[in-house]
Amino acid sequence: MRSHWAQQPFLNFGRSPPLKWMLLCFISVVALIAVFGSSSLSRLDFVDSSSAPQIYNTYRRLGEQATTDFLEIKSLSLGVTHPRELHLCVKERENHVPCYNVSANFLVGFHDGEEFDRHCELSGVGPPCLVRPPKEYKIPLRWPAGRDVIWSGNVKITKNQFLSSGSMTKRLMLLEENQIAFQSEDGMNIDGVKDYSRQIAEMIGLGSDSEFLQAGVRTVLDIGCGFGSFGAHLFSLNLMTVCIAAYEIFGSQVQLSLERGLPAMIGSFISRQLPYPSLSFDMVHCAQCGIIWDNKDGAFLIEVDRVLKPGGYFVLTSPTSKPQSSSLSVKNQNMFTPIEDFAQKICWSLLAQQDETFIWQKTADVNCYTSRKNGHIPPLCKYDNDEDSYYQPLLSCISGTASKRWVPVQNRSHWPAYYQMSAHELAVHGIHPEDFLEDSHVWRSALNNYWSLLTPLIFSDHPKRPGDEDPLPPFNMIRNVMDMSAHYGGLNAALLEARKAVWVMNVVPIRTPNTLPLILDRGFAGVLHDWCEPFPTYPRTYDMLHAMGLLSHLLNSEECDISGLFLEMDRILRPEGWVVLCDKVQVIEKARRLAAQNRWDARVIELQNDNDQRLLVCQKPFLKK
Repeated sequence: MRSHWAQQPFLNFGRSPPLKWMLLCFISVVALIAVFGSSSLSRLDFVDSSSAPQIYNTYRRLGEQATTDFLEIKSLSLGVTHPRELHLCVKERENHVPCYNVSANFLVGFHDGEEFDRHCELSGVGPPCLVRPPKEYKIPLRWPAGRDVIWSGNVKITKNQFLSSGSMTKRLMLLEENQIAFQSEDGMNIDGVKDYSRQIAEMIGLGSDSEFLQAGVRTVLDIGCGFGSFGAHLFSLNLMTVCIAAYEIFGSQVQLSLERGLPAMIGSFISRQLPYPSLSFDMVHCAQCGIIWDNKDGAFLIEVDRVLKPGGYFVLTSPTSKPQSSSLSVKNQNMFTPIEDFAQKICWSLLAQQDETFIWQKTADVNCYTSRKNGHIPPLCKYDNDEDSYYQPLLSCISGTASKRWVPVQNRSHWPAYYQMSAHELAVHGIHPEDFLEDSHVWRSALNNYWSLLTPLIFSDHPKRPGDEDPLPPFNMIRNVMDMSAHYGGLNAALLEARKAVWVMNVVPIRTPNTLPLILDRGFAGVLHDWCEPFPTYPRTYDMLHAMGLLSHLLNSEECDISGLFLEMDRILRPEGWVVLCDKVQVIEKARRLAAQNRWDARVIELQNDNDQRLLVCQKPFLKK
């Protein structure tokens, strides 16, 4: 079995004595009488979204408890019990990120920056344990307050590091001993973010940054995002901005951005591609991100070209890239930096240069690459397949030119119809409109029921259960959501349609149909990932994890150990965060036992009109010892 995770067998009973079996049979009969004698069991009713959600048909605690007891007895009759509850990890693992061990990478020979890259094959697996929160950890403030103020104890940064960082103190201010405050939306002019965003818009020929959407800019990849101020501002303009930055032990840009409720993940392309397909983003932005762009014979720029859509923009702000002359004339090649020279070779046009900011536009003309005769121009890739874009070596050729998705950003359907796509756009992805519409309808109907279940009352022993007369959870109770098996991104679209204050990291597992190009073309955040490995993020960075059918897929593939997957889910889930799993009955039963091992509160919900599927709703408690 190929798996990063350690194997964790369940504890089994030995041969049971006859008296024990008789007792189990007696309890089974009593439980069955309680089940069938009471009124209908609780069911999750997937009804049309226009009608009021009917979550529970009864509030009788006896019936629900009898169901749980019967499932427990069924497990006992099969010779399986709950595994023991796991212990908390040692304090040194509070901020542990698997696959990023700089010292170990360096010892085995990685250098020239590759020691900071992702190497899961070298990540040692110790005894299974639950990553504990730091002693000073507090539940983050709800959005949008949490965007501007975070608890300093929630991120791995000391007061001395905070005060000694010149770049950090320009953007942050210490309100109190335990809080870090960022410039609010009203105060961004002080920080220059609004002015900077407006400058970029004007440089590409727009009147203001509010016109980005009309110009076809929906998704932005922000490389080395600082502390998320630029991404937070673009988010206010309805642009999906995803931050990627290299792994950092202290003061991580990714950890700070996620703590603020902004999309981010650990990522770099020092030696390998990013886990995105070709033609993924409308704009790639780098403001003093520390990359030496003309290294490795332009391989870094080729990777930007790979993920950039036709007609998209590359924005580079760096004092080291400023030319000796402000003239944009291409007649005198001597005044251009190596970056600008290589940009011409890969069919980028320099639109404008102002102060230390350059903006190039990728060509929308495929013939541009074949019309150039210079032998030093990177060739077109002979084999170009988006299925192979999962941490593959960097390319030295131009990709994406043969894709059906080669559509200039300016020519796509008008935003914000992110939850709809035209028949032509769906045909490009090989998807029938009927399937897409049915998927959208299912998620619209299911979301109200999902949201209604996100309340601790579901785990209460009180016979009263949430019903129509009970208020729904507040719209901003969660912010960072991960759909671990996103399919078409239907959950993301339903959440936005319902105006929930969330963003979703849509994860498409490898070895499943690669729907990530569709998800990205809808303007959502997404990434390819192998769930046999840890996810590239810091602990406690998501408020809710959702997966439909993922566990069945992993069990059928026999390549991953889902007990290790549950440990990883616990690592990236915030205290008091939620897990919603939908899968087959047998799979959900195994998941329920693993949830108990992780000390999660869990409840199995039956789905009306589907006897083969169950819903497992869990909440992670706030454990400190």
